[in-house]
Formats: sequence, structure tokens, C-alpha cells
Amino acid sequence: MEPDLSALADVDRSDPGLRAWVAERVRRLDADDRRSADTHLLRLELPAEWGIDLYLKDESTHVTGSLKHRLARSLFMYALVNGWLRPGTTVIESSSGSTAVSEAHVARMLDVPFVAVVPRGTSASKIALIEAEGGRCHTVETAEQMDAEAHRLAAECGGLFLDQFTHAERATDWRGHNNIAVSIFEQLAEEPHPVPRWIVVSAGTGGTSATIGRYLRYRRLPTGLCVADVDRSAFFPGWVAGDQDARCHQSSRIEGIGRPRVEKSFVPTIVDRMVQVPDEASIAAARYVSARLGRRVGGSTGTNVVAVAKLVAGMRARGERGSLVTLLCDSGDRYAATYFDDGWVAAQGWDLAPWTAVLERELPLGRG
Repeated sequence: MEPDLSALADVDRSDPGLRAWVAERVRRLDADDRRSADTHLLRLELPAEWGIDLYLKDESTHVTGSLKHRLARSLFMYALVNGWLRPGTTVIESSSGSTAVSEAHVARMLDVPFVAVVPRGTSASKIALIEAEGGRCHTVETAEQMDAEAHRLAAECGGLFLDQFTHAERATDWRGHNNIAVSIFEQLAEEPHPVPRWIVVSAGTGGTSATIGRYLRYRRLPTGLCVADVDRSAFFPGWVAGDQDARCHQSSRIEGIGRPRVEKSFVPTIVDRMVQVPDEASIAAARYVSARLGRRVGGSTGTNVVAVAKLVAGMRARGERGSLVTLLCDSGDRYAATYFDDGWVAAQGWDLAPWTAVLERELPLGRG
């Protein structure tokens, strides 16, 4: 007797309408990618006799003004292809900064509601940017409460907690698609040192360092990955001690980077070197670079530049020639009332002058 196919247990959950909705959202993300020009790789001049070239990858020119535009697009694409995002789903994120601004923009593009869980004390300018992109802000008392509240809101409304700190490292395809590392190496192709000695990034989620570090190994490139971290952050002490459970009980004063815990997206085993940068050094460097570019850069860019200065000093001491690349993460205009306000800086107890002097001596910058 032949088997009867019709008797096989069969549950069909296919939904052509949902697949069409997802396909349209993927198309919108791809269209946005095609409309977006690549970001510039700016060359900053160092003394010619040093034989060292320095480049800034200017991520502030994305339509939402920061490196996080790449991440937001990748996170939403990841949610769509995994079947997590459906019509009417409220998307929730734990972020008071550039990620929330970029995600609000993408959510509006896809016609889904967006809520950013932010701590009390978030600047009015950041809230205004999120709301201008169509997002809504939900306030909690402290930064430590943000993730738990995002989970609670998602459960309450049947929404999706996008969770950048977990998904950043896996949402971006480190082999190529929407990959900042590919862009950097393509833009360096005709430069005197097309394979840099170092790429320097700071860590917020850890997703950018994971993407670049994996790409370097995948392409068998000798470039070192250096992660710059800030005072109030668990990344540096956790990396040094090999402790993924390391904690810091203070909030970072450099917006967008530094975390009270080692986030899941941070991959310590692909980081070659870490530099811990004092907060006043980050702000001194942000102002120093801003004066030479003729436009303001954010504090995280300053953090990167201080680490670059340390690496350049080491290269000079060893007589090495080569190139370094770091990121201009976002515009300093977002921090006019803080990092670029002398009264605010003084209230933090910071003296920027000694660090400015060090940078002028060790990293005398011009425009290439």
C-alpha cells in the first residue's frame, strides 16, 4: 500500500500579505542605501618627515548625523529578515543618543512606531532630535533602568525591543554588506599606505569594533584594531582582566561611548590593543580637531584622536612609517551646550589646557 501524502501532519503558516509587507520594507532600506553616498575619508596632515598618514572617516555626514545611521539600518534589516517586525509593531530602543535619532528616522521610513527609553536628564536637544524624526521618548530615572524598562514596554504592547547592545555585532555583515571596513579599505586603495597600521575606534555597543576586527581577519590583513575607551566604562578593565562580567557604577560623560557593563556585542578576542582616555583629554581633543577642521566634532571623536596620538608617538619612537584611520563619529554641534561650553566644562572640574598642549606637540595636525 502506497503512503498517502494527504495524511501527513501539515501546518501552513505562510502569510503572503506579511511577506509582501516585509519585502517592501527591505526594498525601502535598500533604496535608502542606494540614495546614500559614501562618507568621506578626510586626510589630516602630519609632518612629512614622520612618514605617517592620518585619516578620519567622517560618519557625521549621514542623513541622521552620525555613525549610528549604519547601525540603525542594519538592526532594522536584521529584525525584518528574522521575522520579528510586523505591521504595526512598536519598536523600542534603550538609547538617549545618536542611535535613537537614527532608529527613529528608519522607523518612520518603514511606517512603524518608535519609542526611545531615555534616562531623566537627557538633554532637550537630543529629545528634540528624536521627536523630529517621529520618535517618542519614554523617561526612566537612571541609565541602569533603561534596558529593563524597554523589555517591559515591549511585553506590555506586544512590541519589539531592538536591543542594540545585544544585536549590533551580529546585525552588520562583516564580510561586506553595509560594512564600514570595506568602505575604508576601498577609499585607501590609492594612498601611500593603503593597508593601515592601525584602525582606532571607540566602543558604545562594541558593534563597530566587532565588524572591523572580523573583517581584518577575514581578509588576512595585518592591520591592528585599537579600541579607545573612556574613564567611566567597563570595557577597558573588563578587557584587561578578561572579565566579561566587569561593571562600572558611574555613567560615562562622553556621550555615545563607554558602558557600565561589558555589552554582548563587544568581542574582546579580536581587539589588539585598548587605550583608556581621560574625559578631559577627550574634550580637549574634540576642540583641538574642531579648530583644525573648521567645524565641531563630538566627544567620542576626541577619544579616538587621543588614542591615535599615543599610537603615533609609539610609531615614531620605533621609526615606523604607515597610516592610521579613525572615525569622526558625529557632529559637535549636538554638544554646543556641554563640551563646547566653557562654563559647563569648568563645572566638571576639567582643565583642558595641559591636554591641548600635549596634542599640539605630539599630533600637530593640518588638512591634507
